[in-house]
Amino acid sequence: MSDTTSKLTYAAAGVDIDAGNALVERIKPAAARTRRTGTMAGLGGFGALFDLKAAGYSDPILVSATDGVGTKLRIAIDTGHLDTIGIDLVAMCVNDLVCQGAEPLFFLDYFATGKLSVDEAARVIGGIADGCAASGCALVGGETAEMPGMYHDGDFDLAGFAVGAMERGADLPTGVATGDVLLGLASNGVHSNGYSLVRKVAEKAGLGWNDAAPFADGALGEVLLAPTRLYVKPVLSAIRAGGVHALAHITGGGLTENLPRVLPEGMGATIDLNAWKLPPVFDWLGQVGGLDQAEMLKTFNAGIGMVVVVAADRAAEISALLQAEGETVYTLGQITAGAGVSYTGALTA
Repeated sequence: MSDTTSKLTYAAAGVDIDAGNALVERIKPAAARTRRTGTMAGLGGFGALFDLKAAGYSDPILVSATDGVGTKLRIAIDTGHLDTIGIDLVAMCVNDLVCQGAEPLFFLDYFATGKLSVDEAARVIGGIADGCAASGCALVGGETAEMPGMYHDGDFDLAGFAVGAMERGADLPTGVATGDVLLGLASNGVHSNGYSLVRKVAEKAGLGWNDAAPFADGALGEVLLAPTRLYVKPVLSAIRAGGVHALAHITGGGLTENLPRVLPEGMGATIDLNAWKLPPVFDWLGQVGGLDQAEMLKTFNAGIGMVVVVAADRAAEISALLQAEGETVYTLGQITAGAGVSYTGALTA
């Protein structure tokens, strides 16, 4: 005869299926507001369906991207400011997709935690829905994994997966030539790269996340959580206007490492560092951390979140279009013969 007092349940082992079901119900309205043309079925099934023909494509090529938000997530968890970290997650994926010339179509997320808090998870996924809605892509599903013993209390991890499409033959980069103009789109702060160094700088400065930020109004943690800028809609407008040859999302590796990724062999770029002012957050990081200019340009976006490579005779028109779409645009330099990125001038605040 079995001992009924020793019976175990999944809930007793730390996994609450009811909480997971409650989260799905909670986030359905958030996902519903991201619905776009082509969406056929979303949350609740074993998979999500999307109709490329209904989305307007006749001969589509699919483009995919996946990413996370790095240790910026640590600040969000420690401060309890969870409402915008989902925007970062979406931005890191869809800003990459658009660099290939693709329109983001749908997004899925992976949320893993030791003990599921429905309220906290709903806030994070609400931010994901905000990012999707602002990028024109549908939040069609995801996975919530409750894994006791894998994460400390209160901790969680995030990953995102985006799929986009373009018509065959419309992929970027294409046609990059010497003399092409580099247009830089302003960032919205540190975005989602370099936060392991950011945390070290804050520690060196003796500051906690609730202390006043030395470079802006508000608490340090809250200011550093400014979400990654979503460039999708303005950049797609520029691509459709014609004359865009390449795009580089300035993430880990900064301008130094990311711009060469979209340049043909034998071509480089010259950038005038006096074309824009170093935003205060980067000036503070550089001063307190003792970062030299090369380290700044290879670790952080330094105020430029996206570079648009355009034909010289289209530069003024594309710059005006991007400004009309709400972007702050700087003329950074041009494509040259050679290799790598060379700089003139110096970063100044």
